[in-house]
Amino acid sequence: MHAAVLHTLGQLPRYEEFPEPVPGDGEVVVEVSAASLKPVDKQMASGSHYASPRKLPSICGTDGVGRLSDGQRVLFGGARPPYGTMAERAAVRSAFTFPIPDSLSDETAAAIVNPGVSAWLSLAHRAKLAEGENVLILGATGITGKLATKIAKLLGAARVVAAGRNRAALDTLREQGADTTIQLDVPPDNLRDVFAREASGGFQVVIDYVWGAPAEAFLAAITRHEFAAAEWETRYVQVGESAGAAISLPAAVLRSAPVTIMGTAGIAPGEVLGNALQKVLAHAASGELQIETERVPLAQIEDAWGRQQSGRRIVVVP
Repeated sequence: MHAAVLHTLGQLPRYEEFPEPVPGDGEVVVEVSAASLKPVDKQMASGSHYASPRKLPSICGTDGVGRLSDGQRVLFGGARPPYGTMAERAAVRSAFTFPIPDSLSDETAAAIVNPGVSAWLSLAHRAKLAEGENVLILGATGITGKLATKIAKLLGAARVVAAGRNRAALDTLREQGADTTIQLDVPPDNLRDVFAREASGGFQVVIDYVWGAPAEAFLAAITRHEFAAAEWETRYVQVGESAGAAISLPAAVLRSAPVTIMGTAGIAPGEVLGNALQKVLAHAASGELQIETERVPLAQIEDAWGRQQSGRRIVVVP
């Protein structure tokens, strides 16, 4: 079969033949119809991700859409190494296959599940967003950030503030449920003042896809300079680092501001993950959650790998 085969970490995968997968106990072979190309796929192939492959060659891709031998169309993930999802076929545990609503296309299902479930888990599972709370999304103009903006409203947020660097994309976020938007690419002092003004009513949840200077500006904005009783706690979930991998964090932030900083904590428990998956698929099927896609043949994987996705999720089709 043909697949996107990675021979060396940090190099592009190549379209070439690879041995057919043979299912083991509890596994099935999926005939792949679509697999999205995500930032995590590139990170794993570069060697910078904690889950980067340890044995090469291997096939790229972490999840996809395909058909089982009985014709059932499923979403699947967790292909057994060295197999991945950017191939004509993949061997996966049958427990990691999930039916897809008929109204969803292969491309949409393959593209929306990873960012949609990530956003859902960040808000509902990690931040434990409660109905009526206020939410700030840092990096709301990215693919996952846009979905997080909408999902926050679906989960009952009273006020959602979307912050991003892409002006054109930022202008569209009110359609996704944003009550206010913030431009991130402004001088740090100006950004701190904007955050301070918008935070006057309190943010109980912050989802951060950027880190770096915007995170520093927000934390500076909520730092208190006098003794005062806390009116609310901010649960700050760190997800991405598109604006920088490290920040300077003064101790005064944590001593003066009622803020708890946490990460996404890897993979959620099976029941939690499954519930989030079903919610995302249902809202996508109803049209409440949407994503733009670009269909690319598997044979063009090298060209697609280095391309900027600019708001669209590339979907690789064997």
